[in-house]
Order: sequence, then C-alpha cells, then structure tokens
Amino acid sequence: MVKHIVLYTLKEGVNKPEAIEIIRSVLEPLVGVIPGLKHLEIRAAYQGGMDYALYSEFESAEALKNYADHPAHQAAKEHFWNFLDTRYCADYEF
Repeated sequence: MVKHIVLYTLKEGVNKPEAIEIIRSVLEPLVGVIPGLKHLEIRAAYQGGMDYALYSEFESAEALKNYADHPAHQAAKEHFWNFLDTRYCADYEF
C-alpha cells in the first residue's frame, strides 16, 4: 500500500473555499473509478501556509502511477489545474 500526500497553495485572487470545493467534488468520486485508488480526501488547511491537502491511499506504487495518467483523473484536473500555484508531494509505502 502507498500513501500519497500533497499540499497545495492556490493562485492569488482565487476564491479559496470555492476552489477547494470544486477540487474535492471532482477528485473524491474517483475512488471506485480508478483501479487501485482506495481512498482520497481533500481538506482545507488551517495552518502551515498551505491552502489545502490531498490525502490518498493506493494498492501499490504502480496504481499511483496509473492514477496520474488515468483519463478520469486527467479529465478531473481540467476543472481546477489553473487554480494551482505551489505543490509539495510525499509518497510512502505502508
């Protein structure tokens, strides 16, 4: 199993609560659609200088790689990629 944790900031001028809700609404439903994606959640961050966190779990490192390229994930990103500024990511096996 792999945990995938990503922290983001949003661009200046973006309505942050609205953007986070859009991101949540298009990414969380991918569980059960993309093979190997076991859990995914989006939450607003309240400290640490980041705007929101994405936490997800995958069956394997290969499943995480396949998620990144999966057409459903690519289609979901079209709804919000232009909101994003900074991204920090960490993946680890458990």
